[in-house]
This record gives sequence, C-alpha cells and structure tokens, in this order.
Amino acid sequence: MNEWNRDELSAFLDKKATGLVYFYTPMCGTCQVASKMLRVIRELVEIDIGKMNLNFYPELARQYEIESVPCLLFVEAGEVKETLYAFHSVPFLLEKIKQLS
Repeated sequence: MNEWNRDELSAFLDKKATGLVYFYTPMCGTCQVASKMLRVIRELVEIDIGKMNLNFYPELARQYEIESVPCLLFVEAGEVKETLYAFHSVPFLLEKIKQLS
C-alpha cells in the first residue's frame, strides 16, 4: 500500500480505476489497526490501494465529506461508490471488496 499524493489520487480517478483510497492520521490508534488489516488485504487480493495522511489534505476531507479516520473510499470506475469508517475485520473487508467490479 503506497502513500499517495494529490496528483496520484487524481491520476487514479482520471483513469477511471477501481480500488480503495485509505485516509488516516498517524497518531490515530484505530488507524494503525486499520492499516494492518489493509496490509493483509493487499496480500490476499489484487486491488489498487492508496493511502493518504488526511492531515495534509483538509480540502479532500471537505470534498469527500470525510467525517473521521480511519476512512476507506471504495472507488469504482473512478467514482466513489461507498465510504467506510468501521473496518470490523479482514473477512468483512474482503466481502466489501468483492462487491467492486
């Protein structure tokens, strides 16, 4: 899972890609647990996942109406289809990912 900047996010969305965008903050304990879960997911499925430190992108928080971290955006064909705040478990995340094309 690579750290993305604004340009990488724009390129991902512009190419009508499907994948996940993970927003976090470094001091958030729940975000650290969510990051570990996403590292496991990355090993289990072939899907683009980018992560972004929301502290550096407050305008994205407004644009995507992000209410808290951790936050996972499910992107399908360049469009945000779902926003997830409660990661629950790796099996739960796998089921959600299967719903993407």
